[in-house]
Amino acid sequence: MNVQGKTALVTGASRGIGRAIALELAKQNVKRLLLVARNRQRLAEVATEVEALGVEVVILALDLAQPVEVNIAIAQAWRNHGPIHLLINCAGVAHQAPFLQSRLPNVQEEIAINLMGMYTMTRLVARRMATQREGTIVNVSSLMGKVAAPTMATYSATKYAILGFTQALRGELATHNIRVIALLPSLTDTDMVRDLQWFRWVMPTTSQKVAQALVTGLQKESPEILVGWQSHLAVWCNRIAPWLLEKILLMAAPLSKDRQKRYLRFKQAGVTLR
Repeated sequence: MNVQGKTALVTGASRGIGRAIALELAKQNVKRLLLVARNRQRLAEVATEVEALGVEVVILALDLAQPVEVNIAIAQAWRNHGPIHLLINCAGVAHQAPFLQSRLPNVQEEIAINLMGMYTMTRLVARRMATQREGTIVNVSSLMGKVAAPTMATYSATKYAILGFTQALRGELATHNIRVIALLPSLTDTDMVRDLQWFRWVMPTTSQKVAQALVTGLQKESPEILVGWQSHLAVWCNRIAPWLLEKILLMAAPLSKDRQKRYLRFKQAGVTLR
């Protein structure tokens, strides 16, 4: 896809990967950007940067967990600013905790934003794309949508779900000339993850590299865009020797060393750790 002269909508555009994608699309001469996030002030700051690159910007301060609000806003935006050619579902949250210490409100937020928010936006935009018989949808999953890891159970579950959703839509929407793509970044140094305990030996990438990988993948019409050599290595290892990757992830996870040793000892003995 050549984004030049197109209109794109980016959710989660106020920071991190979403912000980087918006700026990279502006550098690629997209015609118009619709920026979606909950924080209007941060959106305005990103809009100023985008406008400096000569691109028209529309700010939509929305909570994706509120479908009626989102429905009204998208209908108005489509009417006032014309068709959307590229949708990038980037909004997401992450909470980290061992499963037995996880909190239900955090789990509900991850499902509401990462999964249901993506569904709501995609449903509204895809129906209109089908009418115009043109469009591209990018759903931002994660390496944890391919390789789940301790302390990130619910986050991984939402990212796995995004991949399944994307794969199903790719087949369904192809007849309407709509491409559906998955973007899978590895650990990315953004505001969202700085409060998390990082996994050992993982080298974080930057949001700018993720955005550049997306643009390259769009040009190549890749169905899945895996970012970074570590991601390719992890996916390859998971296919060839999943038992080995599981052990590596356990050693790398931010769990206590005593618990890691107990887990490995009990797992080797075929006993469930409680």
